[in-house]
Amino acid sequence: MESDARQATPQPSPAPSTADETRAPDRMLRLVWRHQVGEEAGARGPRKKWSVDEVVDTAIEDADATGIEGLSMRKIAEKLHTSAASLYTYIPGRDELLGLMIDQVMGRVDLPPFGGAATDPEVVGDRLREVSRLAWEEIHRHPWLLAAQRHRPLIGPNISRRYEWQLSALDGCGLDDVSMDHTIALVESHAVASASASINARELARTSGHSDAEWWQVNEPVLSQVMRGDDFPVSGRVGTAVGEKYQAITDPVAVYEYGLVVILDGVGMRLRDIADAGGADGV
Repeated sequence: MESDARQATPQPSPAPSTADETRAPDRMLRLVWRHQVGEEAGARGPRKKWSVDEVVDTAIEDADATGIEGLSMRKIAEKLHTSAASLYTYIPGRDELLGLMIDQVMGRVDLPPFGGAATDPEVVGDRLREVSRLAWEEIHRHPWLLAAQRHRPLIGPNISRRYEWQLSALDGCGLDDVSMDHTIALVESHAVASASASINARELARTSGHSDAEWWQVNEPVLSQVMRGDDFPVSGRVGTAVGEKYQAITDPVAVYEYGLVVILDGVGMRLRDIADAGGADGV
């Protein structure tokens, strides 16, 4: 009887499996490539007042001013004098909006062509320095990028062009393809992490009302007294040296530049080893 009842009662369609969801195209992918593949046709309705680009630009402007903690479709809708429901006909949700913002920001940066030959380690070092500088400056212009990064990288047109440009800095240098990817990831991650430390120091100075240098000036006598003992022989000596040099606990810019030099020295040494070995990347 139970079987008959079940047959007589309409049953809900089974939820799509994880495999089905994996095979389904990412809604974001078509949206971020809209200029190449065209915007997806939607339901009939009134003509859209704003373009997707204008919505995204408004969100970027808001994030540059206040960060993304309070970013919402409703807030952007208010800035555009429309309703949140209207914006959802442009962009499916906040996560998609953030992905579009990241890609759009990257499209605003001119990617200078690289000169010289990638077979020269010094030329490669100069190119990687440019890759690093661009990331460092971009994070400082748009600090919200730090909080907006997705675990799975967004494959948008501007992010793809950036990656192509980054890899072209190494193409022909002797590294294999995987090593090229890893080298770019290393250079960029160092720049982003260093920029994050720099921004945090700047924000701390703003919220506390005094800079690291001012804090050091006030607290250095106490620190010198407590760090002179036998408990901290190395850190006391090093901390004092750093404090005297920068009049602060540290200097994020100096740490960034030092780390970049070390990375580039390592890459240059690897390229010379590859050349000495006859051009075989021994990864």
